[in-house]
Amino acid sequence: MIVTTKTLFQHAYGKYACGAYNINNAEQIMGLFRGCTESKAPFIIQISKGARAYTDKRLMEAMIRAGDQIFPDAIFAVHLDHGDEQTCYECIDSGFYSSVMIDASHETFDQNIAITRRVADRAHAKGISVEAELGKLGGVEEHVSVDEKDACLTNPKEAQEFVKRSGCDSLACAIGTSHGAYKFSGGQGLHFEVIREIARLLPGFPMVMHGSSSVPQDEVTRINAAGGKLKGAAGVKEEQITMASTMGVTKVNIDTDGRLVWCRVHRESFRDNPENFDLRPPGKVFMAEYAKYIVHKNKVLGSAGQVDDLRAAITSGKLGK
Repeated sequence: MIVTTKTLFQHAYGKYACGAYNINNAEQIMGLFRGCTESKAPFIIQISKGARAYTDKRLMEAMIRAGDQIFPDAIFAVHLDHGDEQTCYECIDSGFYSSVMIDASHETFDQNIAITRRVADRAHAKGISVEAELGKLGGVEEHVSVDEKDACLTNPKEAQEFVKRSGCDSLACAIGTSHGAYKFSGGQGLHFEVIREIARLLPGFPMVMHGSSSVPQDEVTRINAAGGKLKGAAGVKEEQITMASTMGVTKVNIDTDGRLVWCRVHRESFRDNPENFDLRPPGKVFMAEYAKYIVHKNKVLGSAGQVDDLRAAITSGKLGK
């Protein structure tokens, strides 16, 4: 069941966060649906500009619709990740997306507001939610690249003004995370003081954590043992993600971890089965391993086991208003 992002956030706020998982192909889609169905967790499918162009956006949408039919117990939303203004409009007009993210965080504060306002007005006319970003996360992910020296935390008072003037429905906040597999070089972590102050100034307003993969060290170790060269890769500690999920962070973006699972499975497969030339055996292993990872991550987020209560709330009409 595809629902609005707003519905998920209303149910989650202060209790848990929805995992927002980036997908690019059929194997990821199958693993994601299996994992979320097994753990009974609502979730968000994220489609980036890169994923839309990887094969064709129509193929991506068709696979997600098929997943909805194959897994009728699943409850999820479909979200455009890191969209520019034109891509947001394309997704809004498609009628397929639950929400879009307009990323104008590289612009000035006022220009970011103006762009977000234009997207929000057009999206709200069709019942679609808008995520915006304030502050700058460091790191690299697809077309997003910010040098660590240019990264800056979200100012809570600016966040309050930004939400009021822009009309956005959720806000991606820079709270110490960064994109990619190389998030932290030492003992850094999330800035909970920023989360608390934003929640105080904007009570009930959904916050989003980008760059929130945990970069599991066992995956990194196995990748390197199979020929990889991921030296110094480190992510967000899971206990910190769990804490943030009870403080008003209702959406946690996870992309890198899924790529690590894919990389580990395929590197080990090529190492252990050099005679194999069939893409399906490692693909089957990946789907099972990715589903296993999704079950684990949903437990960390607190979303595991929430589907039945969410479904009852939707059926009763308590959510989505």
